[in-house]
Amino acid sequence: MLEHHHSEPRLPQRVVVIGAGGFVGGAIVKELRRQVVPVQPLTRKELDLAKPGAAATLKALLDPADSVVMVSAVAPAKTVEQLMLNLRMAEPVCAALAQQPIAHLVYISSDAVYADDANPVTEHSHCAPSTLHGMMHAARELMLRSSTQAPVAVLRPTLIYGAADPHSGYGPNRFRREAASGGPIKIFGEGEERRDHVMVDDVARLAVLILRHRSGGALNAATGVSTSFHDIAHETARMFGAGMHVESLKRQGPPPHLMHRHFDIAACLRAFPSFRFTPLAEGLAQSAGRRA
Repeated sequence: MLEHHHSEPRLPQRVVVIGAGGFVGGAIVKELRRQVVPVQPLTRKELDLAKPGAAATLKALLDPADSVVMVSAVAPAKTVEQLMLNLRMAEPVCAALAQQPIAHLVYISSDAVYADDANPVTEHSHCAPSTLHGMMHAARELMLRSSTQAPVAVLRPTLIYGAADPHSGYGPNRFRREAASGGPIKIFGEGEERRDHVMVDDVARLAVLILRHRSGGALNAATGVSTSFHDIAHETARMFGAGMHVESLKRQGPPPHLMHRHFDIAACLRAFPSFRFTPLAEGLAQSAGRRA
């Protein structure tokens, strides 16, 4: 749950975005600029968290009135090596924050921190990650919270999609690219898994709302509507015309560990009553450069 330190939104004096060169970080910088919020983007060029001296570099860049968004990560973390690299990347951020006071910290985490059987998922759901990716985010949440006296907000998005996504993970991002390449769009089995998907622009808008309210606590970034991969694939095919089709692939091995995930978004509605998520069909169309 979020607690707003500013009941009415205010412009932060400056927002420092660590990981501004990435998919989500870039969207947050874009939204901050759209709202004319002073922002200092830090890409790997300005701050390489994997190199010695990163803590001192970051400390020198920060001022006490700064708000900081930490989004830099190697994601998804699928191996032990990637898990440990992500923890080592968070270490200099924690060291800098322990030495340099700031006004506010926002960490972009993931719904992977929750137990697989948490349905519907809420901000009170038990954090019991079953994947290395979820364990990485859970550990970084704790590391960052323990490193600063400033209010800390953790934003936990579910599956994110958008035109600039670099990963082509199974779902909207991959389906769109398969269709753009001439198809077919490929799903596993009948695509019966039902998941919530959130547009990257909505994650960015939520992050900026949290910054403007100087909120602390945790908030899930999910639409509250779970859709099957079957339906997403066929909606994508429809947008690309009658010649596009969906191909079902036989599953190799057991079904995925997480077949269905649903969210109760009451906390988001209470925190930001006027906020509305982009409907999936509209977001898919925007990502593909087509009409819904």
